[in-house]
Amino acid sequence: MVREIAIGNVKLGGNRPLMLIAGPCVIENETATLRCAERLMTLVNGVAIPLIFKASYDKANRTSVTSFRGPGIKEGLRILRKVKDSLGIPVLSDIHSIEQVQPAAEVLDVMQIPAFLCRQTDLLVEAARSGCVVNVKKGQFLAPWDMENVVGKLVSSGTEKIILTERGASFGYNNLVSDMRSLPIMRGFGFPVVFDATHSVQLPGGQGGSSGGQRQFVEYLSRAAVATGIDGIFMEVHEEPDKALCDGPNSVKLDDLPVLLKKLKAIDAIVK
Repeated sequence: MVREIAIGNVKLGGNRPLMLIAGPCVIENETATLRCAERLMTLVNGVAIPLIFKASYDKANRTSVTSFRGPGIKEGLRILRKVKDSLGIPVLSDIHSIEQVQPAAEVLDVMQIPAFLCRQTDLLVEAARSGCVVNVKKGQFLAPWDMENVVGKLVSSGTEKIILTERGASFGYNNLVSDMRSLPIMRGFGFPVVFDATHSVQLPGGQGGSSGGQRQFVEYLSRAAVATGIDGIFMEVHEEPDKALCDGPNSVKLDDLPVLLKKLKAIDAIVK
């Protein structure tokens, strides 16, 4: 049985209906972030899907040294606190080092361990001790059963508030593939599983100085993943993806989200 986890006013796991983690890849500025969060909340309320708002204060893993990384931890956490306090929704962001854990824990409801850091023992241990829910993205280089060792590190460090997220596996150069078998395999560890639909269509480094993406396939992979009985779906969204400062090619346009969510909710209702 998969554990049920409470995150603010959102519950996931057990046999709960599908929930959504969504937001822009990176905090571009305060105004745009608050506007996106407000629109997201309105959209998800319209289709009755619980929301956790996601935005990164720093994208430490970018293709180029000149790529936009975000406002940094201090300003980024201030903006995320404003989202959380003004809209009453839980917030999630990435952490990259043990020094970031304590200040992030004062604001975040969910700490996200980036895929490339999912085996960093010290970071996992410190995050587990923070009291926050910890969402670990499965590395593109790991088999799904390898994530049981990640779970072991977190549990042995004092937390069972764990989410595991699939984001695709490396498939040759500049490409990812999603193996839907990984979702029930990881769910078999007893913790909620989320499918990251937008990073799964990313083409890492595919544009030379930046990553590309194939957002036209987000819907197809999302539908397949939800049909396996997962607990949540993760999507990076933007008002104008082609103008986004990070991950635009694989982000979903906000206006397109309601129709997709209705389809996913219908599939979720059938399988659960």
